[in-house]
Amino acid sequence: MSVSPWLATLPLLVAGCAGLMTTPTGPVTARAEMRNATGETHGIAQFTQIGRVVRIVVELQGLPPGAKAVHIHEVGRCEPPGFTTAGNHFNPDSKQHGALNPRGPHAGDLPNITIEADGTGRLEAANELVSLLTGRTSLFDADGSALVVHTAPDDFRTDPTGNAGPRLLCGVIVRPPAGA
Repeated sequence: MSVSPWLATLPLLVAGCAGLMTTPTGPVTARAEMRNATGETHGIAQFTQIGRVVRIVVELQGLPPGAKAVHIHEVGRCEPPGFTTAGNHFNPDSKQHGALNPRGPHAGDLPNITIEADGTGRLEAANELVSLLTGRTSLFDADGSALVVHTAPDDFRTDPTGNAGPRLLCGVIVRPPAGA
């Protein structure tokens, strides 16, 4: 009896779907409280590991309208006023900046967020170049990671920062407290 080609691939399909399951205690998550240089909170970023992809949702308020760059930075420190303690973009593969750069992107490069006339903005992105688990792409390495919002939009090409301008907001990416 011959087996159909589709049926022969079923074990591979099932094995691939296993990576989409969450742990018995639920999904792996993280968050970042987004603050300006004076310490005022302007929103929150939520991170959820779904298989090999991290879903990132950023919700901001009280900002000047326009497009603004959003990047994951390599160090989990947000010391004002310039947030330079967050280091460079998260880049474990030593690529150049930007999705439009043939030598890019950095793992921490994200889409721009658009802040509306009322000062609010929302960004939803999926990133398969970072992880909330362990390994070289983990945002929870020895010095952690931070999420930074810049004053200008990212051009997705110019290395090393995409001409994104100064750092406007910063939030250290942290795991939620146990039981939360």
